[in-house]
Amino acid sequence: MQITAEYKNKQYRYTMSEYAVEIERMTVKLENLFMDSGNLSMNYFVRIENALNEMEQTERQDLKAVNEWWSNLQEDFKRLNRNYQDYLREFYSGKSDKVLKSIEFVIHKDRFISYLQEFVKQLQNKSIRIENIIKKLPRQRVDGVLERVIESELAIPHPDSEIQDLRENAIRENIYGKWKSLSDWFISTDKHPSESQKVMDITDEVIRKIIQNAALIVQIQNWGISRKEDYKKFIRMFAQCENVEAAHKLSAHVFGIQHVRHFKVNCPRSTDSLNSSVFDELPSEYELKPHTRTYKPRIHKSGFESKVLEKLAQRNQYLKKLEEDRKLVMKYIQDKQLDISRIDECISVDTRDTLLRWITQANLTVSKNGRTEYGQAFRLIQQEGSHTLKCEDGKLVMPRYIFQFED
Repeated sequence: MQITAEYKNKQYRYTMSEYAVEIERMTVKLENLFMDSGNLSMNYFVRIENALNEMEQTERQDLKAVNEWWSNLQEDFKRLNRNYQDYLREFYSGKSDKVLKSIEFVIHKDRFISYLQEFVKQLQNKSIRIENIIKKLPRQRVDGVLERVIESELAIPHPDSEIQDLRENAIRENIYGKWKSLSDWFISTDKHPSESQKVMDITDEVIRKIIQNAALIVQIQNWGISRKEDYKKFIRMFAQCENVEAAHKLSAHVFGIQHVRHFKVNCPRSTDSLNSSVFDELPSEYELKPHTRTYKPRIHKSGFESKVLEKLAQRNQYLKKLEEDRKLVMKYIQDKQLDISRIDECISVDTRDTLLRWITQANLTVSKNGRTEYGQAFRLIQQEGSHTLKCEDGKLVMPRYIFQFED
Protein backbone atom coordinates (compact mmCIF):
# COMPACT_ATOMS: atom_id res chain seq x y z
CA MET A 1 0.00 0.00 0.00
CA GLN A 2 2.82 2.41 0.77
CA ILE A 3 4.46 1.73 -2.59
CA THR A 4 1.16 2.38 -4.41
CA ALA A 5 0.67 5.72 -2.62
CA GLU A 6 4.20 6.87 -3.45
CA TYR A 7 3.62 5.91 -7.10
CA LYS A 8 0.42 7.95 -7.26
CA ASN A 9 2.02 10.96 -5.62
CA LYS A 10 4.93 10.83 -8.05
CA GLN A 11 2.54 10.50 -11.01
CA TYR A 12 0.08 13.27 -10.11
CA ARG A 13 2.32 15.72 -8.28
CA TYR A 14 3.03 17.95 -11.29
CA THR A 15 -0.09 17.29 -13.32
CA MET A 16 -1.74 20.64 -14.41
CA SER A 17 -4.93 21.28 -16.32
CA GLU A 18 -5.07 23.24 -19.60
CA TYR A 19 -6.52 26.26 -17.80
CA ALA A 20 -3.68 26.29 -15.26
CA VAL A 21 -1.12 26.19 -18.08
CA GLU A 22 -2.69 29.16 -19.82
CA ILE A 23 -2.90 31.11 -16.56
CA GLU A 24 0.79 30.44 -15.92
CA ARG A 25 1.69 31.61 -19.41
CA MET A 26 -0.39 34.77 -18.94
CA THR A 27 1.40 35.47 -15.64
CA VAL A 28 4.79 35.22 -17.35
CA LYS A 29 3.55 37.53 -20.11
CA LEU A 30 2.35 40.11 -17.59
CA GLU A 31 5.75 40.11 -15.91
CA ASN A 32 7.42 40.99 -19.22
CA LEU A 33 4.66 43.28 -20.46
CA PHE A 34 6.72 46.48 -20.22
CA MET A 35 9.75 44.79 -21.77
CA ASP A 36 7.89 43.74 -24.92
CA SER A 37 6.98 46.67 -27.16
CA GLY A 38 5.14 46.62 -30.44
CA ASN A 39 6.58 47.63 -33.78
CA LEU A 40 5.41 48.40 -37.29
CA SER A 41 7.49 45.91 -39.23
CA MET A 42 6.77 45.29 -42.92
CA ASN A 43 8.27 41.77 -42.91
CA TYR A 44 4.93 40.25 -41.93
CA PHE A 45 3.24 41.65 -45.04
CA VAL A 46 5.97 40.16 -47.23
CA ARG A 47 5.62 36.75 -45.57
CA ILE A 48 1.83 36.78 -45.87
CA GLU A 49 2.07 37.73 -49.54
CA ASN A 50 4.56 34.93 -50.23
CA ALA A 51 2.41 32.43 -48.33
CA LEU A 52 -0.67 33.36 -50.37
CA ASN A 53 1.31 32.99 -53.60
CA GLU A 54 2.32 29.47 -52.46
CA MET A 55 -1.29 28.51 -51.79
CA GLU A 56 -1.65 26.74 -55.11
CA GLN A 57 1.31 24.46 -54.35
CA THR A 58 -0.18 23.26 -51.06
CA GLU A 59 -2.75 21.14 -52.86
CA ARG A 60 0.05 18.85 -54.07
CA GLN A 61 2.03 18.72 -50.82
CA ASP A 62 1.69 16.28 -47.96
CA LEU A 63 -0.34 17.04 -44.85
CA LYS A 64 2.69 17.89 -42.73
CA ALA A 65 3.84 20.60 -45.18
CA VAL A 66 0.28 21.96 -45.43
CA ASN A 67 0.02 22.19 -41.65
CA GLU A 68 3.39 23.96 -41.45
CA TRP A 69 2.35 26.40 -44.21
CA TRP A 70 -0.91 27.19 -42.40
CA SER A 71 0.80 27.61 -39.02
CA ASN A 72 3.37 30.06 -40.44
CA LEU A 73 0.65 32.06 -42.19
CA GLN A 74 -1.47 32.36 -39.05
CA GLU A 75 1.53 33.13 -36.86
CA ASP A 76 2.63 35.97 -39.15
CA PHE A 77 -0.90 37.35 -39.28
CA LYS A 78 -1.28 37.15 -35.50
CA ARG A 79 2.04 38.92 -34.91
CA LEU A 80 1.14 41.60 -37.45
CA ASN A 81 -2.20 42.27 -35.79
CA ARG A 82 -0.78 42.20 -32.26
CA ASN A 83 2.30 44.34 -32.96
CA TYR A 84 0.48 47.23 -34.59
CA GLN A 85 -2.15 47.21 -31.82
CA ASP A 86 0.52 47.26 -29.10
CA TYR A 87 2.46 50.05 -30.79
CA LEU A 88 -0.44 52.36 -31.62
CA ARG A 89 -2.08 51.78 -28.24
CA GLU A 90 0.88 53.50 -26.59
CA PHE A 91 -0.15 56.80 -28.20
CA TYR A 92 -3.57 56.71 -26.52
CA SER A 93 -2.50 55.98 -22.96
CA GLY A 94 -2.48 58.61 -20.23
CA LYS A 95 1.31 58.47 -19.92
CA SER A 96 1.84 59.03 -23.64
CA ASP A 97 -0.39 62.13 -23.61
CA LYS A 98 1.87 63.63 -20.98
CA VAL A 99 4.99 62.73 -22.97
CA LEU A 100 3.61 64.06 -26.26
CA LYS A 101 2.91 67.42 -24.62
CA SER A 102 6.38 67.74 -23.09
CA ILE A 103 9.06 70.01 -24.48
CA GLU A 104 11.55 67.14 -24.80
CA PHE A 105 9.25 65.38 -27.26
CA VAL A 106 9.72 68.11 -29.89
CA ILE A 107 13.28 66.89 -30.50
CA HIS A 108 12.12 63.34 -31.34
CA LYS A 109 8.88 64.16 -33.19
CA ASP A 110 10.51 63.96 -36.64
CA ARG A 111 11.63 60.39 -35.99
CA PHE A 112 8.11 59.31 -35.01
CA ILE A 113 6.52 61.06 -37.98
CA SER A 114 9.03 59.55 -40.43
CA TYR A 115 8.53 56.09 -38.92
CA LEU A 116 4.74 56.29 -39.08
CA GLN A 117 4.66 57.78 -42.58
CA GLU A 118 6.93 55.02 -43.89
CA PHE A 119 4.60 52.44 -42.31
CA VAL A 120 1.53 54.02 -43.92
CA LYS A 121 3.24 54.11 -47.29
CA GLN A 122 4.28 50.46 -47.15
CA LEU A 123 0.93 49.40 -45.69
CA GLN A 124 -0.96 51.05 -48.51
CA ASN A 125 1.23 49.34 -51.11
CA LYS A 126 1.34 45.88 -49.53
CA SER A 127 -2.31 45.75 -48.46
CA ILE A 128 -3.47 46.48 -52.02
CA ARG A 129 -1.29 43.68 -53.39
CA ILE A 130 -2.49 41.18 -50.81
CA GLU A 131 -6.10 42.25 -51.40
CA ASN A 132 -5.74 41.59 -55.14
CA ILE A 133 -4.23 38.16 -54.47
CA ILE A 134 -7.11 37.13 -52.18
CA LYS A 135 -9.75 38.43 -54.62
CA LYS A 136 -8.23 36.48 -57.52
CA LEU A 137 -8.25 33.18 -55.60
CA PRO A 138 -11.12 30.92 -56.80
CA ARG A 139 -13.52 29.87 -54.12
CA GLN A 140 -13.08 26.20 -55.05
CA ARG A 141 -9.31 26.40 -54.53
CA VAL A 142 -9.72 28.15 -51.18
CA ASP A 143 -12.13 25.49 -49.97
CA GLY A 144 -9.82 22.75 -51.18
CA VAL A 145 -6.80 24.18 -49.36
CA LEU A 146 -8.79 24.70 -46.16
CA GLU A 147 -10.04 21.14 -46.29
CA ARG A 148 -6.41 19.98 -46.61
CA VAL A 149 -5.56 22.08 -43.57
CA ILE A 150 -8.40 20.43 -41.65
CA GLU A 151 -7.10 17.00 -42.62
CA SER A 152 -3.62 17.97 -41.45
CA GLU A 153 -4.98 19.07 -38.09
CA LEU A 154 -6.98 15.85 -37.70
CA ALA A 155 -3.92 13.80 -38.65
CA ILE A 156 -2.13 14.95 -35.51
CA PRO A 157 -2.81 12.22 -32.90
CA HIS A 158 -4.37 13.23 -29.58
CA PRO A 159 -5.27 11.02 -26.61
CA ASP A 160 -8.90 12.23 -26.59
CA SER A 161 -9.99 10.05 -29.48
CA GLU A 162 -13.52 9.62 -28.12
CA ILE A 163 -14.50 13.22 -29.01
CA GLN A 164 -13.12 13.06 -32.57
CA ASP A 165 -16.39 14.19 -34.19
CA LEU A 166 -16.75 17.20 -31.90
CA ARG A 167 -13.11 18.06 -32.43
CA GLU A 168 -13.50 17.94 -36.21
CA ASN A 169 -16.40 20.42 -36.12
CA ALA A 170 -14.47 22.77 -33.82
CA ILE A 171 -11.36 22.61 -36.05
CA ARG A 172 -13.41 23.27 -39.19
CA GLU A 173 -15.12 26.28 -37.62
CA ASN A 174 -11.81 27.60 -36.30
CA ILE A 175 -9.94 27.34 -39.63
CA TYR A 176 -12.71 28.88 -41.72
CA GLY A 177 -13.06 31.67 -39.14
CA LYS A 178 -9.33 32.43 -39.26
CA TRP A 179 -9.42 32.61 -43.06
CA LYS A 180 -12.38 34.98 -42.92
CA SER A 181 -10.52 37.18 -40.41
CA LEU A 182 -7.52 37.29 -42.74
CA SER A 183 -9.72 38.25 -45.68
CA ASP A 184 -11.58 40.92 -43.72
CA TRP A 185 -8.29 42.43 -42.58
CA PHE A 186 -7.36 43.34 -46.18
CA ILE A 187 -10.69 43.43 -48.07
CA SER A 188 -13.38 46.06 -47.44
CA THR A 189 -17.09 45.36 -47.77
CA ASP A 190 -20.21 47.48 -47.99
CA LYS A 191 -21.01 46.84 -44.33
CA HIS A 192 -17.63 47.65 -42.81
CA PRO A 193 -14.19 48.87 -43.99
CA SER A 194 -11.14 46.64 -43.86
CA GLU A 195 -8.87 46.55 -40.84
CA SER A 196 -5.94 47.79 -42.94
CA GLN A 197 -7.93 50.92 -43.81
CA LYS A 198 -8.69 51.46 -40.11
CA VAL A 199 -4.98 51.11 -39.30
CA MET A 200 -4.11 53.77 -41.90
CA ASP A 201 -6.77 56.12 -40.49
CA ILE A 202 -5.52 55.60 -36.92
CA THR A 203 -1.91 56.17 -38.00
CA ASP A 204 -2.86 59.38 -39.81
CA GLU A 205 -4.65 60.53 -36.66
CA VAL A 206 -1.55 59.79 -34.56
CA ILE A 207 0.64 61.78 -36.98
CA ARG A 208 -1.79 64.70 -36.87
CA LYS A 209 -1.82 64.53 -33.08
CA ILE A 210 1.99 64.58 -32.89
CA ILE A 211 2.25 67.56 -35.25
CA GLN A 212 -0.49 69.44 -33.40
CA ASN A 213 1.12 68.88 -30.00
CA ALA A 214 4.55 69.89 -31.31
CA ALA A 215 3.13 73.09 -32.83
CA LEU A 216 1.35 73.86 -29.57
CA ILE A 217 4.55 73.37 -27.56
CA VAL A 218 6.49 75.67 -29.89
CA GLN A 219 3.74 78.26 -29.67
CA ILE A 220 3.78 78.11 -25.87
CA GLN A 221 7.54 78.61 -25.91
CA ASN A 222 7.19 81.64 -28.17
CA TRP A 223 4.59 83.29 -25.95
CA GLY A 224 7.30 84.51 -23.58
CA ILE A 225 9.39 86.06 -26.38
CA SER A 226 8.93 89.77 -26.94
CA ARG A 227 8.31 90.62 -30.60
CA LYS A 228 8.47 94.35 -30.03
CA GLU A 229 11.70 94.91 -31.98
CA ASP A 230 10.47 92.72 -34.86
CA TYR A 231 7.27 94.71 -35.09
CA LYS A 232 9.21 97.97 -35.14
CA LYS A 233 11.36 96.67 -37.98
CA PHE A 234 8.29 95.58 -39.98
CA ILE A 235 6.63 98.96 -39.43
CA ARG A 236 9.72 100.79 -40.72
CA MET A 237 9.81 98.52 -43.78
CA PHE A 238 6.16 99.18 -44.56
CA ALA A 239 6.62 102.93 -43.99
CA GLN A 240 9.37 102.95 -46.61
CA CYS A 241 7.11 101.42 -49.29
CA GLU A 242 6.39 103.79 -52.17
CA ASN A 243 2.77 102.69 -52.77
CA VAL A 244 0.15 100.13 -51.78
CA GLU A 245 1.31 97.60 -54.37
CA ALA A 246 4.78 97.55 -52.86
CA ALA A 247 3.24 97.09 -49.42
CA HIS A 248 1.22 94.12 -50.75
CA LYS A 249 4.36 92.47 -52.09
CA LEU A 250 6.21 93.06 -48.82
CA SER A 251 3.28 91.60 -46.85
CA ALA A 252 3.26 88.47 -49.02
CA HIS A 253 7.00 88.06 -48.49
CA VAL A 254 6.99 88.72 -44.72
CA PHE A 255 3.75 87.07 -43.60
CA GLY A 256 2.97 84.64 -46.43
CA ILE A 257 -0.53 83.22 -46.83
CA GLN A 258 -2.58 84.27 -43.84
CA HIS A 259 -5.86 83.03 -42.47
CA VAL A 260 -8.70 85.39 -43.34
CA ARG A 261 -10.23 87.12 -40.35
CA HIS A 262 -13.16 89.52 -40.42
CA PHE A 263 -13.11 92.37 -37.91
CA LYS A 264 -16.26 94.40 -37.34
CA VAL A 265 -16.32 97.75 -35.56
CA ASN A 266 -19.14 100.19 -34.87
CA CYS A 267 -18.03 103.00 -37.14
CA PRO A 268 -19.80 104.48 -40.19
CA ARG A 269 -18.46 103.60 -43.62
CA SER A 270 -17.68 106.16 -46.26
CA THR A 271 -19.45 104.03 -48.89
CA ASP A 272 -22.02 101.22 -48.94
CA SER A 273 -20.59 99.51 -52.01
CA LEU A 274 -19.91 95.79 -51.66
CA ASN A 275 -17.14 95.88 -54.27
CA SER A 276 -15.03 98.53 -52.56
CA SER A 277 -11.81 97.45 -50.89
CA VAL A 278 -10.75 98.38 -47.37
CA PHE A 279 -7.89 100.35 -48.92
CA ASP A 280 -10.43 102.60 -50.72
CA GLU A 281 -12.10 103.73 -47.49
CA LEU A 282 -11.01 106.22 -44.91
CA PRO A 283 -9.10 104.83 -41.90
CA SER A 284 -10.87 104.53 -38.58
CA GLU A 285 -9.48 104.39 -35.06
CA TYR A 286 -10.31 101.63 -32.61
CA GLU A 287 -9.09 101.76 -29.03
CA LEU A 288 -7.53 98.57 -27.72
CA LYS A 289 -7.50 97.81 -24.02
CA PRO A 290 -4.79 95.68 -22.38
CA HIS A 291 -5.78 92.19 -21.20
CA THR A 292 -4.56 92.55 -17.63
CA ARG A 293 -6.47 92.27 -14.38
CA THR A 294 -4.90 95.39 -12.88
CA TYR A 295 -5.94 97.62 -15.80
CA LYS A 296 -8.45 100.33 -14.96
CA PRO A 297 -9.74 102.80 -17.53
CA ARG A 298 -8.80 106.41 -17.00
CA ILE A 299 -11.61 108.47 -15.54
CA HIS A 300 -12.04 111.82 -17.26
CA LYS A 301 -13.01 114.42 -14.67
CA SER A 302 -15.61 116.93 -15.75
CA GLY A 303 -18.09 119.27 -14.07
CA PHE A 304 -21.83 118.86 -13.90
CA GLU A 305 -24.64 121.24 -14.66
CA SER A 306 -26.90 122.45 -11.86
CA LYS A 307 -30.59 121.77 -12.56
CA VAL A 308 -32.05 123.36 -9.45
CA LEU A 309 -34.03 125.92 -11.45
CA GLU A 310 -35.47 123.27 -13.78
CA LYS A 311 -36.55 121.11 -10.83
CA LEU A 312 -38.13 124.14 -9.14
CA ALA A 313 -40.01 125.05 -12.30
CA GLN A 314 -41.30 121.48 -12.71
CA ARG A 315 -42.38 121.40 -9.06
CA ASN A 316 -44.28 124.67 -9.36
CA GLN A 317 -45.94 123.45 -12.54
CA TYR A 318 -47.00 120.22 -10.82
CA LEU A 319 -48.40 122.07 -7.79
CA LYS A 320 -50.24 124.49 -10.06
CA LYS A 321 -51.89 121.60 -11.88
CA LEU A 322 -52.94 119.99 -8.58
CA GLU A 323 -54.52 123.25 -7.45
CA GLU A 324 -56.44 123.56 -10.72
CA ASP A 325 -57.72 119.99 -10.40
CA ARG A 326 -58.78 120.67 -6.80
CA LYS A 327 -60.73 123.75 -7.79
CA LEU A 328 -62.51 121.88 -10.58
CA VAL A 329 -63.68 119.19 -8.17
CA MET A 330 -64.49 121.47 -5.27
CA LYS A 331 -66.89 123.61 -7.27
CA TYR A 332 -69.29 120.67 -7.46
CA ILE A 333 -69.48 120.40 -3.64
CA GLN A 334 -72.62 122.08 -2.26
CA ASP A 335 -73.80 121.86 1.34
CA LYS A 336 -71.03 119.34 2.14
CA GLN A 337 -72.28 117.03 -0.61
CA LEU A 338 -71.15 116.15 -4.10
CA ASP A 339 -73.99 114.61 -6.04
CA ILE A 340 -72.92 112.92 -9.30
CA SER A 341 -76.42 113.25 -10.77
CA ARG A 342 -76.25 117.07 -10.52
CA ILE A 343 -73.19 117.31 -12.81
CA ASP A 344 -74.67 118.17 -16.20
CA GLU A 345 -71.74 119.92 -17.82
CA CYS A 346 -68.83 118.25 -19.64
CA ILE A 347 -65.98 117.54 -17.25
CA SER A 348 -62.30 116.96 -17.94
CA VAL A 349 -60.56 113.61 -17.94
CA ASP A 350 -58.61 114.50 -14.77
CA THR A 351 -61.84 115.36 -12.90
CA ARG A 352 -63.44 112.06 -13.95
CA ASP A 353 -60.37 110.11 -12.83
CA THR A 354 -60.43 111.88 -9.47
CA LEU A 355 -64.09 111.01 -8.87
CA LEU A 356 -63.61 107.38 -9.88
CA ARG A 357 -60.57 107.15 -7.61
CA TRP A 358 -62.59 108.37 -4.63
CA ILE A 359 -65.39 105.88 -5.42
CA THR A 360 -62.92 102.99 -5.63
CA GLN A 361 -61.25 103.98 -2.36
CA ALA A 362 -64.58 104.10 -0.50
CA ASN A 363 -65.86 100.80 -1.94
CA LEU A 364 -62.81 99.02 -0.59
CA THR A 365 -63.98 99.64 2.96
CA VAL A 366 -66.97 98.16 4.76
CA SER A 367 -68.12 101.52 6.12
CA LYS A 368 -67.88 103.17 2.66
CA ASN A 369 -65.68 105.89 4.11
CA GLY A 370 -62.69 107.50 2.41
CA ARG A 371 -60.41 110.51 2.37
CA THR A 372 -59.39 112.70 -0.53
CA GLU A 373 -55.82 113.63 -1.35
CA TYR A 374 -56.68 117.10 -0.01
CA GLY A 375 -57.36 115.76 3.49
CA GLN A 376 -61.19 115.78 3.42
CA ALA A 377 -63.04 112.80 4.92
CA PHE A 378 -66.23 111.60 3.23
CA ARG A 379 -68.77 108.81 3.17
CA LEU A 380 -70.01 107.29 -0.09
CA ILE A 381 -73.80 106.88 -0.52
CA GLN A 382 -75.19 104.94 -3.48
CA GLN A 383 -78.72 105.78 -4.70
CA GLU A 384 -81.00 103.93 -7.04
CA GLY A 385 -80.73 104.45 -10.74
CA SER A 386 -77.83 105.53 -12.92
CA HIS A 387 -76.46 108.72 -14.35
CA THR A 388 -74.66 109.53 -17.61
CA LEU A 389 -71.55 111.56 -16.92
CA LYS A 390 -70.41 113.69 -19.84
CA CYS A 391 -66.63 113.73 -20.31
CA GLU A 392 -64.27 115.22 -22.85
CA ASP A 393 -63.51 111.80 -24.37
CA GLY A 394 -67.05 110.34 -24.22
CA LYS A 395 -69.98 109.50 -21.99
CA LEU A 396 -69.78 107.31 -18.86
CA VAL A 397 -72.89 105.53 -17.52
CA MET A 398 -72.43 104.98 -13.80
CA PRO A 399 -74.51 104.55 -10.61
CA ARG A 400 -75.77 107.64 -8.78
CA TYR A 401 -73.30 108.33 -5.99
CA ILE A 402 -73.30 111.05 -3.33
CA PHE A 403 -70.17 112.08 -1.46
CA GLN A 404 -71.11 113.20 2.08
CA PHE A 405 -68.19 115.27 3.44
CA GLU A 406 -67.53 115.85 7.13
CA ASP A 407 -66.63 119.21 8.67
